Amino acid sequence: MKLREMPVEQLTSEEAEQELAELARTIAAHDKAYHQDDAPTISDADYDSLRLRNQAIEHRFPLLVRPDSPSKKVGAAPASGFGKVTHAVPMLSLGNAFDETDVADFLDRIRRFLGLPDDAPVPVVAEPKIDGLSVSLRYENGVFVRGATRGDGTTGEDITANLRTLDEIPQTLKDAPEVLEVRGEVYMSKPDFAALNARQAERGDKLFANPRNAAAGSLRQLDPSITAARRLSLFAYAWGAVTGKEWASQRAFLDDLERWGFPTNPLARVCDSLGEIMALYGDVETRRADLPYDIDGMVYKVDRVDWQKRLGFVARAPRWAIAHKFPAEKAITRLNKINIQVGRTGSLTPVAELEPITVGGVVVSRATLHNEDYIRDKDIREGDAVVIQRAGDVIPQVVEVVLAQRPAQSQPFDFPTTCPQCGSHAERLDGEARTRCTGGLICPAQAVERLKHFVSRDAFDIEGLGKKQVEAFWEDGLIRQPQDIFGLQAETLRDREGWGEKSASNLIQAIAERRTMTLDRFIYALGIPQVGQATAKTLARNYLSLESWRKAMQAAAVVGSEARQQLSEIDGIGPAMIDDLVAFFSEPHNREVMDALQAFLTVPDFAVPSMTDSPVAGKTVVFTGSLESMTRAEAKSRAEALGAKVAGSISSKTDILVAGPGAGSKRKKAEDIGTIEILDEAQWLARIEGA
Repeated sequence: MKLREMPVEQLTSEEAEQELAELARTIAAHDKAYHQDDAPTISDADYDSLRLRNQAIEHRFPLLVRPDSPSKKVGAAPASGFGKVTHAVPMLSLGNAFDETDVADFLDRIRRFLGLPDDAPVPVVAEPKIDGLSVSLRYENGVFVRGATRGDGTTGEDITANLRTLDEIPQTLKDAPEVLEVRGEVYMSKPDFAALNARQAERGDKLFANPRNAAAGSLRQLDPSITAARRLSLFAYAWGAVTGKEWASQRAFLDDLERWGFPTNPLARVCDSLGEIMALYGDVETRRADLPYDIDGMVYKVDRVDWQKRLGFVARAPRWAIAHKFPAEKAITRLNKINIQVGRTGSLTPVAELEPITVGGVVVSRATLHNEDYIRDKDIREGDAVVIQRAGDVIPQVVEVVLAQRPAQSQPFDFPTTCPQCGSHAERLDGEARTRCTGGLICPAQAVERLKHFVSRDAFDIEGLGKKQVEAFWEDGLIRQPQDIFGLQAETLRDREGWGEKSASNLIQAIAERRTMTLDRFIYALGIPQVGQATAKTLARNYLSLESWRKAMQAAAVVGSEARQQLSEIDGIGPAMIDDLVAFFSEPHNREVMDALQAFLTVPDFAVPSMTDSPVAGKTVVFTGSLESMTRAEAKSRAEALGAKVAGSISSKTDILVAGPGAGSKRKKAEDIGTIEILDEAQWLARIEGA
């Protein structure tokens, strides 16, 4: 049985760590494709299954939760071309429910967290989940001052000028709070989408695949007049930062939105029970095709705002809200060919080239086939009729083969044992689902993909040096290694087709602006397997300087060394990641690349973010025994919100032990260590009161 299909309860710790690393990489790539590029590569259902598996493994192995875990992140980093806006209150995503049992579990979790009776009503506001682009609208003293996309949940794109073209967004509000951030979804209605594509066809321009792509593309125009020429709509449904106003309920907030002139969804209802929720879900689903806008499910939010505050948030989503997805759509088409793509780390990924077919109003022609096991287990062959499944705005997944329509001469697909790009041996390590090219940097696909990664938005982010330019410069021998980028000369570029004096000078200037780079982005840009943005920042925060990090990583190559032990003690750095770090630094070529880069660059020491001024900020806290005034989950959530790190066991790094009645071995261990402050529940509450 391959690792991805192994039941979570059967995984060993090592297998779980390996699977979490793979899931983190895979989900991050899909997040970027969906939120940043507006070009998703898998179905919503397939994406959701990845997140659910990640969540299940983390639940069983909480000590293996990675710093770059998908459960800690939302979306993808903002695209270039617009100014960046840091959200005063993060724009989080939502957890998912897929059936009535999931919704019932959601309500039960709320009751347990709040300490409510099992049969206590939990009123929720239920409303359709609009398939559009999330935005935040900031008003100061009743005047619209800025609008932004969600981006990565923390930082979005400043699209104020484009949002001002929407008739449905009020420019001023009467009797509004001093500061009010209204969140909502910008979408394009089905009639407006049809009219836009008709105009595109008349002009011979490319047609949009679906209303969401059309809305996202229209909002991201650098010329607001283009946005204004395409009719967009808005549904408002939430708030972000607010000064001078509070609401008792979600429903009361929606009423205020309507009073201020914002459109809210007319199908929104307060439901007091699971039965009412499911009845509304069924009603909206039956009306889905007749609605003038696309939806892909329902959203349920706890109505009482005081409960919302107590419930708080997990890393990626609020505890008090959930999205209930509609079932995926399916169709049958022909699989014409299976192509193999080679990624940055050498992974060979099979892609199905499909006979184009319309599913849910979208023409689809490609689908990922994941890996060799996926093809073999489903016996997918070129020429097969296949059932494809699409949920939301994505390329579909192949669900099954229609054997009755299989061509008589079809043959099983032989997964390649050599790289299609460089001819090097392709191997599959024990326990891994992926097949990798062993060619390393002699493989053009890997070398080019690594260069693309180096200049990508979350790494060096060099304006004007995108994927196409990297490929062209590679083909012509202008760049082979990252350091070659910093040796480019304007004179060399001016003679190239498509380049002139201004474009060449602009690129050289953009490169010059990146000669000073933060440590965490530098580490991320190196493209070390398993080292994503969050892990790069964790490493930078722990080692503080490039020199100390390099020395520690090279020293960690010695099994049993102090450096390796210190690396293993960093939260979220497991054995598999240590192996990848050591392997990277054991390669002389990689060390040479870093030496060459340091000759061009200035990498300042990592600036540790200032902590909040709460009395427990930066402290490591452990809870033990019974708590009487709140549940354990609520206590942990409050501590984390105040900047504390909550651990599950006592160690020399523990600062505070909150010991309720029944505290046992943890209290004794804390007393034995002697440096840990021990508080009872009342003392803890007094400590954080007012924070």
